[in-house]
Amino acid sequence: MSSQPPVFELPRRHSLSAQAATAIRKAIAEGTWRESLPSERRLCELFQVSRPTIRTALRLLADESLIEIRHGRRNRLLSRPTAAAAPRSRLVLLVSHQPIAHTSLTAYQGLAEMRAHLAEHGFSTEVLICPARSACAQQRRLATFVRQNRVFCCVLISVSQGLQRWCVDHAIPALVLGSCHATVRLPSLDVDYRAVCRHAAGLLRSQGHRRLALLVPDSGMAGDLASEEGFREGSRGPASTSEADARIVRHNGTKPGIHSRLDALFAAPRPPTALLIAKPVHTLAVLTYLLRRGLRVPDDVALIVRDSDHLYEDALSHYRIEGETFAHRLTRLMLQLVNQGYLNPEPNLIFPRYVSCGTVQRILGESDRGPG
Repeated sequence: MSSQPPVFELPRRHSLSAQAATAIRKAIAEGTWRESLPSERRLCELFQVSRPTIRTALRLLADESLIEIRHGRRNRLLSRPTAAAAPRSRLVLLVSHQPIAHTSLTAYQGLAEMRAHLAEHGFSTEVLICPARSACAQQRRLATFVRQNRVFCCVLISVSQGLQRWCVDHAIPALVLGSCHATVRLPSLDVDYRAVCRHAAGLLRSQGHRRLALLVPDSGMAGDLASEEGFREGSRGPASTSEADARIVRHNGTKPGIHSRLDALFAAPRPPTALLIAKPVHTLAVLTYLLRRGLRVPDDVALIVRDSDHLYEDALSHYRIEGETFAHRLTRLMLQLVNQGYLNPEPNLIFPRYVSCGTVQRILGESDRGPG
């Protein structure tokens, strides 16, 4: 059960700056913030006063040695709540753009184990779905929940750059389950998709394939962007070898959208002899397309899937993380976060094991039997 939201004492018009200072002082004593205060703009929103009023209030608190004013950075707390202060929040918020049940089996099992361990340590968890609409709508939904509930920290599950940035801007401790965007500094746990796709492209090249394609959602997600980068790197290969014809095929995730992009790809004079599929959920759409065109795997087209899925784990070559490995790493990071209140903002990457299921076949040089 989630903790009650913090109740801020709103300043009165009389001695507004002093009242604002009192309200902020009370919030500090209750442990609402840990290392630093929110931005001035955020404090204005919370206490419904102007920025000059907040700045005067902050100077009063600085004179009392409660805070250190740092220009260009968040103002640091110098006073820590005492043991008699109100207990800190025990709510961990899981933020996703889709229901947790729709995540991969590995992620789902890892989250289940993490939530069980957090419960043993006295922390409750809730799930907030922020559908993949506009960035502003997602941020408003998250901001409303955080404002109405005392959230200790967040787990961001493959969310947009905007939601990652929002947590940084509002000093909300967070762990990204997925990859961080280049402009965001948060701790993260993810598959090393750049290395995976570099390995997959190199493996295909070693089997004689020189016309490769990566099918990836046009999502803008950091993990998909890293996949594209790794795929390009692996396609180039050593300087002593010729560069492969590597194509990035972005699609909208629907079956008609995928088939339309594949139509254009295989209508080219020199269509690919090997496909790397980023998302397991799109594998069926690719297989039905190849069947419709009479293309055989692996005789006509080699096939590798970037992630694993129990539906085809013995049928299609893929990359697999053992569920226990991922779950243990996730749980360990989250226990560090809730115990320390922070994690170093760095990526924690796992390289999965390549599982060959016979869907990659060696071809002979440029005179291969590419589909036409």
